[in-house]
Amino acid sequence: MPGLEWSNAIELPRVVTSAGKPAELRRAWVHRAPEQQVLALYRAACAEGEPVPSPWWLRAVAAGTLPSREDGFRIEDRIAQLLGRRPGWEFVPWAADGESGYWEFLPSEGGPRALRIPTTLLTTDRHTGWIDVLPAHSGPAPQPIAVAGLAGLRARLGEFEAVR
Repeated sequence: MPGLEWSNAIELPRVVTSAGKPAELRRAWVHRAPEQQVLALYRAACAEGEPVPSPWWLRAVAAGTLPSREDGFRIEDRIAQLLGRRPGWEFVPWAADGESGYWEFLPSEGGPRALRIPTTLLTTDRHTGWIDVLPAHSGPAPQPIAVAGLAGLRARLGEFEAVR
């Protein structure tokens, strides 16, 4: 039963497919319900040992590496403020179930090297910088580049945007 409840908890309304930033995706129960209730249901859904679809920030809060859901929202919003003002970056709202969307640097797609997948920025619970970048590529996805938070992203944006 917790699995079915969890499925409903992460379900987003259809209208969010046109979201232009992560804040516009925060319409599911996991975004609005009291954080302790969200954590309790998440842990119950994970009790069978199988990973369940969930936002990166919830996995980090459950692991004790991120203090709160609001901190996760703040990270997503700051990334949106930075990338939303830069030409070429587009927010993609249709990520995996439960996830917060991702950013693509569209000029890195195509070009003389015919790269098919653009440079992609994802929020992650894999490390405490919370940001991974997948370089533009064709074929199998490369290893993600761990970025040291928003300051690290600002410092490396020129490097990530240089692939065209």
